[in-house]
Amino acid sequence: MQQQDIPTPEHPGEKASFWHDPDKLAVFYQSLALAVVILVGYYLFTNTLTNLARQNIATGFGFLGKEASFEIGESLIPYSAADSYVRALAVGILNTLKVACIGIFLTVILGTFVGIARLSSNWLVSRMAAVYTEVLQDVPILLQLFFWYAIFYEVLPSPRQALHPFPGIFLSNRGMVMGVPESHPAHTWMLLAFAAGCLAVWILRQWARKRQENTGRIFPVFWTSAAILLALPAAAWLAGGAPVKMNVPELQGFNYHGGINISPEFAALLLGLVLYTAAFVAEIVRAGIQSVSHGQTEAAMSLGLRPGKVLQLVILPQALRVIIPPLTSQMLNLTKNSSLAVAIGFPDFVSVANTTINQTGQAIEGIALIMAVYLFLSLTTSVYMNWYNKKAKLVER
Repeated sequence: MQQQDIPTPEHPGEKASFWHDPDKLAVFYQSLALAVVILVGYYLFTNTLTNLARQNIATGFGFLGKEASFEIGESLIPYSAADSYVRALAVGILNTLKVACIGIFLTVILGTFVGIARLSSNWLVSRMAAVYTEVLQDVPILLQLFFWYAIFYEVLPSPRQALHPFPGIFLSNRGMVMGVPESHPAHTWMLLAFAAGCLAVWILRQWARKRQENTGRIFPVFWTSAAILLALPAAAWLAGGAPVKMNVPELQGFNYHGGINISPEFAALLLGLVLYTAAFVAEIVRAGIQSVSHGQTEAAMSLGLRPGKVLQLVILPQALRVIIPPLTSQMLNLTKNSSLAVAIGFPDFVSVANTTINQTGQAIEGIALIMAVYLFLSLTTSVYMNWYNKKAKLVER
């Protein structure tokens, strides 16, 4: 092929003209595209406001301060129908965060376990893990939610015939009710002591890592951390008078009162999300482990390390660079899939926002709030996982 001549200035010191400078042209075209997007957005926005005004439909977020006038079945904060729409939406956000945080935690644990099991030398264990991933991946998440919801409502008995698997625990179609310690000031101090213990464990881990790098001596971090996390809350409990009184649920009328109740809607949603997403996480973990050269395993075994230590100290740290990016996507999927809770009656943010839209008619504002909340949750998760990915990446010398 004949090489094309590239336009150059007549004199070496002369700058290229605007239309021959690729950097200037790139800025110009990007600015032009941005201006077009802004103009189109402005046109759509003004056109929407004009149409809404023509139909006498109020706009804005002034409705958020009005009385909600509807109840919410589950709430982490005190709420009643006399509260405002702002508080109702806050309840929905907290319910979504509760499902997402617990679900992500359980999904990572279950997915890691199943992913490791798929590579087991035991034929039965590896086949069972393979069946789990294939079946759960191929069944739509919404059908799984309906399945678990039906299990709770159709298979489990009524509260009067509730199952009693363990002392203080009752399982019925109204959910699982269990006894909890009665409120006491000592519990607050125990929580603060546990937080202080977590900080102490983090400092201990940093010190132990530096000590091992400098001297080669291994400090028993796990057992020391476990002792700290148990001893500090126990000391706070003893100092607070060692309260042991329990709030045990009792059958009154047609349901149990007292203790803590895990509703069928929440349990079905959590089970469906965790089991479905963990099947994908298991494949990510399996692929990450297999991406590490088998020579690493052989070298570690030749040093006398046990298989568990080889996996913990050699394989998984190297596999994280492959696992973390797709794992982040699955965390985001779980958070966004929690919006399917509306199908089984769990009052997450989408469900509460839909009720608000139906009562106020503020559809645009309601949808905008839903988009903003899920965008914030997704960006927050991505920022944290990107930071963790940088911390976990391999450092080449």
